[in-house]
Amino acid sequence: MRNVPPGLYPIRGVMGVCHLLVDGDEAWMLDTGMVGEPALIRRRLRRLGLGPRSIQGILLTHGHLDHAGNLAWLKDWTGAPVYGHPAEQLHVDGCYPYEGITRWCGRLEAMGRWAFRYRAAVIDESIGEGDELPFWGGLRVMCLPGHTEGHCGFYSARHDLLFSGDLFASYFFKTHLPPPILNSQPERIPASLRRALELDPRWIIPNHYDFCDGALHKRRFVELCRKRLSRPFELSPQG
Repeated sequence: MRNVPPGLYPIRGVMGVCHLLVDGDEAWMLDTGMVGEPALIRRRLRRLGLGPRSIQGILLTHGHLDHAGNLAWLKDWTGAPVYGHPAEQLHVDGCYPYEGITRWCGRLEAMGRWAFRYRAAVIDESIGEGDELPFWGGLRVMCLPGHTEGHCGFYSARHDLLFSGDLFASYFFKTHLPPPILNSQPERIPASLRRALELDPRWIIPNHYDFCDGALHKRRFVELCRKRLSRPFELSPQG
Protein backbone atom coordinates (compact mmCIF):
# COMPACT_ATOMS: atom_id res chain seq x y z
CA MET A 1 0.00 0.00 0.00
CA ARG A 2 1.09 3.57 -0.72
CA ASN A 3 -0.33 7.01 -0.01
CA VAL A 4 -2.91 5.84 2.49
CA PRO A 5 -3.27 6.86 6.15
CA PRO A 6 -2.57 4.52 9.06
CA GLY A 7 -5.53 2.46 10.17
CA LEU A 8 -6.86 1.71 6.67
CA TYR A 9 -6.90 -1.99 5.74
CA PRO A 10 -8.23 -3.17 2.36
CA ILE A 11 -10.17 -6.45 2.31
CA ARG A 12 -10.06 -7.75 -1.26
CA GLY A 13 -12.79 -10.19 -2.24
CA VAL A 14 -13.71 -11.68 -5.58
CA MET A 15 -15.70 -8.71 -6.89
CA GLY A 16 -14.04 -5.71 -5.27
CA VAL A 17 -12.49 -4.23 -2.16
CA CYS A 18 -14.11 -3.25 1.13
CA HIS A 19 -12.18 -1.42 3.82
CA LEU A 20 -11.60 -1.88 7.52
CA LEU A 21 -10.98 1.43 9.32
CA VAL A 22 -9.19 1.13 12.66
CA ASP A 23 -8.60 3.72 15.36
CA GLY A 24 -7.10 2.24 18.51
CA ASP A 25 -9.28 -0.60 19.74
CA GLU A 26 -12.29 0.47 17.66
CA ALA A 27 -12.99 -0.32 14.03
CA TRP A 28 -15.57 0.30 11.30
CA MET A 29 -16.31 -1.59 8.09
CA LEU A 30 -16.87 0.37 4.90
CA ASP A 31 -18.98 -1.97 2.71
CA THR A 32 -18.98 -5.75 3.16
CA GLY A 33 -18.19 -7.35 -0.21
CA MET A 34 -19.88 -10.40 -1.68
CA VAL A 35 -17.61 -13.47 -1.89
CA GLY A 36 -14.64 -14.44 0.26
CA GLU A 37 -14.60 -11.49 2.63
CA PRO A 38 -15.82 -13.05 5.94
CA ALA A 39 -12.70 -15.19 6.42
CA LEU A 40 -10.47 -12.27 5.44
CA ILE A 41 -12.22 -9.89 7.83
CA ARG A 42 -11.87 -12.37 10.70
CA ARG A 43 -8.19 -12.91 9.92
CA ARG A 44 -7.40 -9.19 9.67
CA LEU A 45 -9.11 -8.42 12.97
CA ARG A 46 -7.31 -11.30 14.65
CA ARG A 47 -3.93 -10.07 13.40
CA LEU A 48 -4.72 -6.62 14.76
CA GLY A 49 -5.65 -8.07 18.14
CA LEU A 50 -9.29 -7.09 17.66
CA GLY A 51 -12.52 -9.08 17.84
CA PRO A 52 -15.99 -8.80 16.32
CA ARG A 53 -17.19 -6.43 19.05
CA SER A 54 -14.42 -4.01 18.10
CA ILE A 55 -16.44 -3.08 15.02
CA GLN A 56 -18.63 -0.15 16.02
CA GLY A 57 -20.46 0.41 12.75
CA ILE A 58 -20.94 -0.80 9.19
CA LEU A 59 -21.08 1.91 6.50
CA LEU A 60 -22.60 1.33 3.08
CA THR A 61 -21.68 3.32 -0.01
CA HIS A 62 -24.70 1.68 -1.70
CA GLY A 63 -26.74 -1.49 -1.66
CA HIS A 64 -25.57 -3.45 -4.70
CA LEU A 65 -24.87 -7.10 -4.00
CA ASP A 66 -21.08 -6.79 -4.27
CA HIS A 67 -21.17 -4.22 -1.45
CA ALA A 68 -23.94 -5.57 0.79
CA GLY A 69 -23.50 -9.28 0.12
CA ASN A 70 -22.08 -10.01 3.58
CA LEU A 71 -24.13 -7.37 5.40
CA ALA A 72 -26.41 -9.74 7.31
CA TRP A 73 -23.47 -11.94 8.35
CA LEU A 74 -21.35 -9.02 9.50
CA LYS A 75 -24.23 -7.43 11.40
CA ASP A 76 -24.99 -10.72 13.18
CA TRP A 77 -21.32 -11.42 13.93
CA THR A 78 -20.47 -7.98 15.28
CA GLY A 79 -23.77 -6.61 16.57
CA ALA A 80 -22.83 -3.33 14.88
CA PRO A 81 -25.46 -0.99 13.40
CA VAL A 82 -25.62 -0.36 9.65
CA TYR A 83 -25.34 3.20 8.32
CA GLY A 84 -26.66 3.86 4.82
CA HIS A 85 -28.79 6.10 2.66
CA PRO A 86 -32.48 5.13 3.02
CA ALA A 87 -32.87 4.85 -0.76
CA GLU A 88 -30.51 1.86 -0.66
CA GLN A 89 -32.78 -0.36 1.44
CA LEU A 90 -34.61 -1.56 -1.68
CA HIS A 91 -31.29 -2.70 -3.16
CA VAL A 92 -30.34 -4.44 0.07
CA ASP A 93 -33.74 -6.15 0.13
CA GLY A 94 -33.36 -7.26 -3.49
CA CYS A 95 -36.56 -5.39 -4.41
CA TYR A 96 -35.29 -2.45 -6.42
CA PRO A 97 -37.51 -1.87 -9.54
CA TYR A 98 -34.86 -1.87 -12.25
CA GLU A 99 -35.93 -0.48 -15.62
CA GLY A 100 -34.59 -0.55 -19.16
CA ILE A 101 -31.07 -1.84 -19.62
CA THR A 102 -30.55 -1.96 -15.85
CA ARG A 103 -32.91 -4.93 -15.67
CA TRP A 104 -29.77 -6.92 -16.45
CA CYS A 105 -28.30 -5.70 -13.17
CA GLY A 106 -31.39 -7.00 -11.39
CA ARG A 107 -31.10 -10.37 -13.12
CA LEU A 108 -27.42 -10.73 -12.27
CA GLU A 109 -28.06 -9.80 -8.65
CA ALA A 110 -30.93 -12.28 -8.41
CA MET A 111 -28.59 -15.01 -9.62
CA GLY A 112 -25.98 -13.94 -7.08
CA ARG A 113 -28.46 -13.90 -4.20
CA TRP A 114 -29.51 -17.44 -5.10
CA ALA A 115 -25.96 -18.74 -5.62
CA PHE A 116 -24.54 -17.28 -2.40
CA ARG A 117 -27.62 -17.78 -0.19
CA TYR A 118 -27.90 -14.07 0.39
CA ARG A 119 -29.81 -12.70 3.38
CA ALA A 120 -31.04 -9.11 3.51
CA ALA A 121 -30.46 -6.83 6.50
CA VAL A 122 -31.95 -3.59 7.77
CA ILE A 123 -30.20 -0.22 7.51
CA ASP A 124 -30.37 0.92 11.13
CA GLU A 125 -29.18 4.52 10.79
CA SER A 126 -30.16 6.69 7.83
CA ILE A 127 -27.46 8.99 6.49
CA GLY A 128 -27.62 11.90 4.08
CA GLU A 129 -25.66 14.74 2.54
CA GLY A 130 -23.33 16.53 4.94
CA ASP A 131 -23.88 14.24 7.92
CA GLU A 132 -20.80 14.13 10.13
CA LEU A 133 -20.11 10.65 11.47
CA PRO A 134 -17.74 10.52 14.47
CA PHE A 135 -15.87 7.51 13.11
CA TRP A 136 -12.17 7.16 12.31
CA GLY A 137 -11.48 10.77 13.24
CA GLY A 138 -14.62 11.98 11.46
CA LEU A 139 -16.28 11.04 8.17
CA ARG A 140 -18.55 13.37 6.23
CA VAL A 141 -21.28 11.84 4.08
CA MET A 142 -21.12 13.01 0.47
CA CYS A 143 -24.08 12.03 -1.73
CA LEU A 144 -22.83 11.01 -5.18
CA PRO A 145 -25.94 9.63 -6.92
CA GLY A 146 -26.08 8.11 -10.36
CA HIS A 147 -24.78 4.60 -9.91
CA THR A 148 -27.72 4.27 -7.52
CA GLU A 149 -30.07 6.89 -6.12
CA GLY A 150 -28.55 6.80 -2.64
CA HIS A 151 -24.91 6.18 -3.60
CA CYS A 152 -22.64 7.90 -1.06
CA GLY A 153 -18.98 8.66 -0.61
CA PHE A 154 -17.30 9.30 2.74
CA TYR A 155 -14.79 12.13 3.16
CA SER A 156 -12.16 12.17 5.89
CA ALA A 157 -11.04 15.77 6.47
CA ARG A 158 -8.46 14.46 8.92
CA HIS A 159 -6.70 12.60 6.11
CA ASP A 160 -8.06 14.61 3.14
CA LEU A 161 -9.25 11.30 1.69
CA LEU A 162 -12.45 10.49 -0.20
CA PHE A 163 -13.84 6.97 -0.23
CA SER A 164 -15.68 7.22 -3.54
CA GLY A 165 -17.55 3.90 -3.65
CA ASP A 166 -18.48 3.00 -7.23
CA LEU A 167 -18.22 6.50 -8.65
CA PHE A 168 -15.48 5.03 -10.85
CA ALA A 169 -13.23 1.97 -11.10
CA SER A 170 -9.45 2.38 -11.22
CA TYR A 171 -7.29 -0.21 -12.94
CA PHE A 172 -3.99 0.06 -14.81
CA PHE A 173 -5.58 -1.28 -17.99
CA LYS A 174 -8.64 1.00 -17.80
CA THR A 175 -10.06 3.62 -15.48
CA HIS A 176 -13.77 3.79 -16.16
CA LEU A 177 -17.27 4.58 -14.98
CA PRO A 178 -19.49 1.66 -13.96
CA PRO A 179 -21.02 -0.12 -16.98
CA PRO A 180 -24.38 1.33 -18.11
CA ILE A 181 -26.33 -1.76 -17.02
CA LEU A 182 -25.36 -0.99 -13.41
CA ASN A 183 -26.32 2.70 -13.28
CA SER A 184 -29.89 3.33 -12.12
CA GLN A 185 -29.74 7.12 -12.58
CA PRO A 186 -27.01 7.76 -15.18
CA GLU A 187 -28.13 11.34 -15.82
CA ARG A 188 -26.88 12.25 -12.32
CA ILE A 189 -23.37 10.87 -12.76
CA PRO A 190 -21.79 14.00 -14.35
CA ALA A 191 -22.82 16.17 -11.39
CA SER A 192 -21.42 13.61 -8.97
CA LEU A 193 -18.13 13.52 -10.86
CA ARG A 194 -17.93 17.31 -10.70
CA ARG A 195 -18.68 17.31 -6.97
CA ALA A 196 -15.79 14.96 -6.24
CA LEU A 197 -13.54 16.88 -8.63
CA GLU A 198 -14.37 20.18 -6.92
CA LEU A 199 -13.75 18.68 -3.50
CA ASP A 200 -10.22 18.00 -4.74
CA PRO A 201 -9.12 15.64 -1.95
CA ARG A 202 -5.49 14.72 -1.63
CA TRP A 203 -6.31 11.02 -1.95
CA ILE A 204 -9.19 8.97 -3.39
CA ILE A 205 -9.93 5.32 -2.65
CA PRO A 206 -12.67 3.65 -4.77
CA ASN A 207 -14.06 0.15 -4.22
CA HIS A 208 -12.75 -1.41 -7.43
CA TYR A 209 -9.03 -1.00 -8.08
CA ASP A 210 -5.73 -2.73 -8.66
CA PHE A 211 -3.35 -1.17 -6.09
CA CYS A 212 -4.19 0.56 -2.83
CA ASP A 213 -2.64 3.95 -3.61
CA GLY A 214 -4.70 7.05 -2.86
CA ALA A 215 -2.55 9.40 -4.96
CA LEU A 216 -2.62 7.06 -7.97
CA HIS A 217 -6.41 6.83 -7.92
CA LYS A 218 -6.71 10.60 -7.53
CA ARG A 219 -4.61 11.14 -10.67
CA ARG A 220 -6.61 8.57 -12.61
CA PHE A 221 -9.89 10.12 -11.48
CA VAL A 222 -8.85 13.61 -12.59
CA GLU A 223 -7.84 12.26 -16.01
CA LEU A 224 -11.12 10.35 -16.32
CA CYS A 225 -13.08 13.52 -15.55
CA ARG A 226 -11.02 15.49 -18.06
CA LYS A 227 -12.04 13.04 -20.78
CA ARG A 228 -15.65 12.38 -19.79
CA LEU A 229 -16.74 15.88 -18.79
CA SER A 230 -15.25 17.56 -21.87
CA ARG A 231 -17.95 16.09 -24.15
CA PRO A 232 -21.70 15.48 -23.87
CA PHE A 233 -22.36 12.68 -21.44
CA GLU A 234 -23.75 9.52 -22.99
CA LEU A 235 -26.67 8.12 -21.06
CA SER A 236 -27.49 4.45 -21.13
CA PRO A 237 -30.56 3.51 -23.19
CA GLN A 238 -33.72 2.92 -21.15
CA GLY A 239 -35.62 0.69 -23.49
